[in-house]
Amino acid sequence: MYRKIAGTTFVALTLAVIVGLVPVRGDEFSEKDVKRWQEEYMSVVKTGRELWVSADLGTNGVACAQCHPNAANTHPETYPKFQQQLGRVVALRDMINWCLQHPLEGKPLALDDPRMVAIEAYVASERQGVQLAPGKH
Repeated sequence: MYRKIAGTTFVALTLAVIVGLVPVRGDEFSEKDVKRWQEEYMSVVKTGRELWVSADLGTNGVACAQCHPNAANTHPETYPKFQQQLGRVVALRDMINWCLQHPLEGKPLALDDPRMVAIEAYVASERQGVQLAPGKH
């Protein structure tokens, strides 16, 4: 009997949601939440900028900023795309790792490494407002 009532209740609630009798709300957050999240994001962007201009990611004294000042010509809005150096379609992080290994003569970062996230955040922040164009060259 319990299963039948639970099943019936579930079906009735589902139908009520579908026809709009029971409002369903997404995540709600306050201006304070948005401010905190933006501050945290900008902190990560700042870390990414610091990594971008530092030679510490490689072994030969070269920094990302030497080839790409202010993340110039990185075009994060065009990824994923075919990248000739790698011979396949890649995400921006794959290209970052290629640059770390080759021009900087360093080691690749794990894709979930906070430094990778920071570099991606910095690069994306420099192109804020640019329309997404995956695959574009």
